[in-house]
Amino acid sequence: MEELAEVVAINDTQITLVSQVKSSCNSCSQVDSCASGQVAKAIPHKKLSFILPYPQSISSDINDTTINVGDCVVLSLPEGDVLQSAWQVYLLPLLGLFIFSALGQWLLSQQALTHELQALLVGILGGYCGHRLAKYLQNKPNRIAKLQPEILRILTKPIDVTNR
Repeated sequence: MEELAEVVAINDTQITLVSQVKSSCNSCSQVDSCASGQVAKAIPHKKLSFILPYPQSISSDINDTTINVGDCVVLSLPEGDVLQSAWQVYLLPLLGLFIFSALGQWLLSQQALTHELQALLVGILGGYCGHRLAKYLQNKPNRIAKLQPEILRILTKPIDVTNR
């Protein structure tokens, strides 16, 4: 996955970048007749600001190039790691909910639980356990390092040439 960002500040150890948050509604051919497209037009586009460590953010291909404030950079995230994180964050809580709900219903049919609300609470507990497992997996240091954006290319500002 690649994204454009603008360098807004640089100090000895960090680069501050700003990226435009994009809506998928702006590129659709039905944007003028769709309610979602009208809402997307009415709401101002937000900007995402984040900080990268300077030495780790420059790939070996561009070490000879300096980054200046105002430059546009191309950031990259490995798609496989992003998809694996999305799978964990969205599906683990659902799987926990479904599995523990089935367990709760089975315990209810075996009369180990006395009321349906207890079976419901077992299902909710499973969803919570899936959420906690996903959160634990996402907060591992190797996972955080894999999801750190990397600067692929530097797109310098164009030279302003005007006829006087």
